[in-house]
Amino acid sequence: MLAQILHPATEAASQPTLVIAHGLYGSGRNWGVIARRLADRRNVIAVDMRNHGDSPRSASHSYADMSADLAEVIGTLGATVDLLGHSMGGKAAMQLALTHGALIRRLVVADIAPVAYTHDQTRHVDAMAGVDLSQITSRTQAESALSASVEDPALRAFFLQSLDLKSHPPRWKLNLPVLKAEMPKIVGWPGTAGSFDQPTLFLT
Repeated sequence: MLAQILHPATEAASQPTLVIAHGLYGSGRNWGVIARRLADRRNVIAVDMRNHGDSPRSASHSYADMSADLAEVIGTLGATVDLLGHSMGGKAAMQLALTHGALIRRLVVADIAPVAYTHDQTRHVDAMAGVDLSQITSRTQAESALSASVEDPALRAFFLQSLDLKSHPPRWKLNLPVLKAEMPKIVGWPGTAGSFDQPTLFLT
């Protein structure tokens, strides 16, 4: 089962639960501020996708896998949900809508389309894997080491949200070898047949 962060409704829950699926190299924690703002009349659950955060590690990272993970989470709630997926999480959400659409009342897809992309994200895996974590004792040190291969400070800050400094030695809360090996599936699209006829919003 995927790790989950529950943001309970601040008032009586009058809307279906919202499930949030994050993007590549992210985690449910990335959505904390937004999730709390959306939890006024609904419970909001931000999951850690497989091979990310505190969720289980697996040798496979396909959209069939990720959509099945989401279906398992939703199945425990006993009701349909609104589903928001960002980037990789958006593709997983679309895959779920096409294969188990009855689980979803409304769908929101952010920053992604149901197509295969040609860009390659493995350079970011290599950048994180290239940091000698045995020598890291602070986030400042980690950022300095990462800056050798990641120029964008915002991107470095994003990656460092997945660095567990409480572990000895520190560790990435990402299954970097599998994410690199499965990158063709992640940037690709399975071309699943089917349709989803519930309200859907694409954000770009």
